[in-house]
Amino acid sequence: MGLRRRDSAPAGKGARNPSTAPEAVDNRDLASAGIPAGTASAAAAALSRSATFGRIPVLDVEPVVAGGLRNAKAAVGEYLPIRATVFREGHDAVAAEVVVLDPQGREIQRIRMQPTDEVDRLEAWVCLFDAGHYSFRIDAFSDVVTTVMHRADVKIAAGVDVELEFTEASLMLTQAAGGASDGDARILRRASADIRDTNTPVSERLHELRNPLILAALRANPIREFITAVGPFPLLVERQRALFGSWYEFFPRSEGAVQNADGSWQSGTFITAAQRLPAVAAMGFDVVYLPPIHPIGMTNRKGRNNSLEPSPHDPGSPWAIGAAAGGHDAIHPDLGTLEDFRSFVKRATELGLEIALDLALQASPDHPWAAQHPEWFNVRADGTIAYAENPPKKYQDIYPINFDKDPEGIYVEVLRVVRHWIAQGVHIFRVDNPHTKPLAFWERLIAEVNTESPDVAFLAEAFTKPPMMRALGEAGFQQSYTYFTWRNDKAGLTDYMRELSGPAAAYMRPNFFVNTPDILPEYLQHGGPAAFAIRAALAALLSPTWGMYAGFELFENAAVRPGSEEYLNSEKYEYRPRNWDAAEPDGTTLAPYITALNRIRREHPAMQQLRTLQFHVIDSPDAVCLSKRGGNDVVLAVVATTPDTVIDTWVHLDMPALGCDWGSHLEATNLLTGELLLLEEHTHIRLDSSQDAALILGLTARANSV
Repeated sequence: MGLRRRDSAPAGKGARNPSTAPEAVDNRDLASAGIPAGTASAAAAALSRSATFGRIPVLDVEPVVAGGLRNAKAAVGEYLPIRATVFREGHDAVAAEVVVLDPQGREIQRIRMQPTDEVDRLEAWVCLFDAGHYSFRIDAFSDVVTTVMHRADVKIAAGVDVELEFTEASLMLTQAAGGASDGDARILRRASADIRDTNTPVSERLHELRNPLILAALRANPIREFITAVGPFPLLVERQRALFGSWYEFFPRSEGAVQNADGSWQSGTFITAAQRLPAVAAMGFDVVYLPPIHPIGMTNRKGRNNSLEPSPHDPGSPWAIGAAAGGHDAIHPDLGTLEDFRSFVKRATELGLEIALDLALQASPDHPWAAQHPEWFNVRADGTIAYAENPPKKYQDIYPINFDKDPEGIYVEVLRVVRHWIAQGVHIFRVDNPHTKPLAFWERLIAEVNTESPDVAFLAEAFTKPPMMRALGEAGFQQSYTYFTWRNDKAGLTDYMRELSGPAAAYMRPNFFVNTPDILPEYLQHGGPAAFAIRAALAALLSPTWGMYAGFELFENAAVRPGSEEYLNSEKYEYRPRNWDAAEPDGTTLAPYITALNRIRREHPAMQQLRTLQFHVIDSPDAVCLSKRGGNDVVLAVVATTPDTVIDTWVHLDMPALGCDWGSHLEATNLLTGELLLLEEHTHIRLDSSQDAALILGLTARANSV
């Protein structure tokens, strides 16, 4: 990688034009305005009802979901920007503070909002370190201090109303001293007297008014007039795992599976699958996600590659849940016993791993529900129960549930199942196809479960329309799958991430899976090993939570047919034991790189954030330049988007976004190699994506924190 300075700067940003709007008319003397007497009282009443602005208008508060009817999302340790548009008539200054209220409604934080680059738009960053149902409000007020200080600066320097301005500034200092601590009060009263001393030159008195001690005392003791409170707005702060984590998916039945000479199989078990856990933990993962572990039906069982003609040895799809051995609260006998599962969870916990369990609300024809509750399913005109379809895909081995038939009975049963697995140590559920079930069902279920067990998280596996994905987030899902799988170029990635880290962050948290048992993206099919490294880097650096399905680290990329995103010999329909030990010595594994990515994510709080993501200008069309901040920690990365490409380009850093002044020099450490580098506002980068998917830098020379 080469670094060099470029002398010429990019073109400056265009000036913003403030938006204008007509002033509101407040004329209560309607008769004098020509309105007939008979209608005056009604019109006056209408005007009164329509007066919804406070004395200091506050508009467009963020984050607010559904007008405050539903919770905005945050997580423990997450930096959350709260923004509002605040202004008033005339030229006097205004200010605002974010007031954070704890679950009991008590004020615990009051943070002064700062200007942004948008007209009249203010923001403050909030970070909370305990989970719970919080709220916040905006207190806007006329900023007497700023108004008086500005007038003094302008008029005194111009020789206009000099002594009058000093008198008003003195009165302002005395007013501020009235509510100050003893130390600040002494400073402010002394200054009040000093600036009215006409024996002191005007220039010295003006300089004294800007004394840092005085300014600090004024900041600590603001004068608030015409306070307008807007809110409170609900803010749900959940545990850190709701926002941050690295997921690894594997099929327990494949780990330790052995094929016999006659073609039959001996399934892997929870005991053999537990032997894979240390390697998963060593790669730095936090969550192990298991596909359904329940008994699998025999009726219409699928064979290899989704065949309708299974061999006697085909194990069937784990999503065809239910057989004589039980349903959603049972364990497939081939995997072991409930005690074996508890031991598996215990071993994972010892290694710092959580278990996420698939919650697929559907049934095989052999599920006990089909016999006990046939009213829960759709019956077609010929009397048969309808199987699941997502044209052109057909799932003849699965019955979807009709949630409009006996909704209360279905709800009670699903709640029972969820509680059962929570009792076994499961606190994360990956929900299969939640967008095919009623939103009201999820809203009720998640609320009740989280009331009992606030640390339980639900991941929505919903590759569907944006309104439904949004609604699922608002209904309570802590995380969601996203369109990341199909965002591969620079423009697509940056636009989508600005959405996810901006407005969408109020209601939806992303989980970037690079592949799933259902999805082998075309990008991975044809991009070679470099494509796998690029997608891992992008997922791990862009999103606080990312995941991968086993086999990704071995570069598995064979599709069942051209144009398909299904894996050839999909593990959904057969055993797929992998020779992990053989992959290490011959280098046919991405595991070391994945380990490094997860190490960086754990060591750097910036990588555990979503809303602090910033993109920087980069000339190359084949790479993105991004940064994240978390407190005093800043990580900057240049990531390729095109495999096997030499990226020889300039990056143009937004220095304030990195916590530095324009023109600063930044000391940086390559977090993959340990190399020390020096960065400037305009820096040259060279990156060969066939060898390095990303340049990841930790910055050490910074001016301020979020």
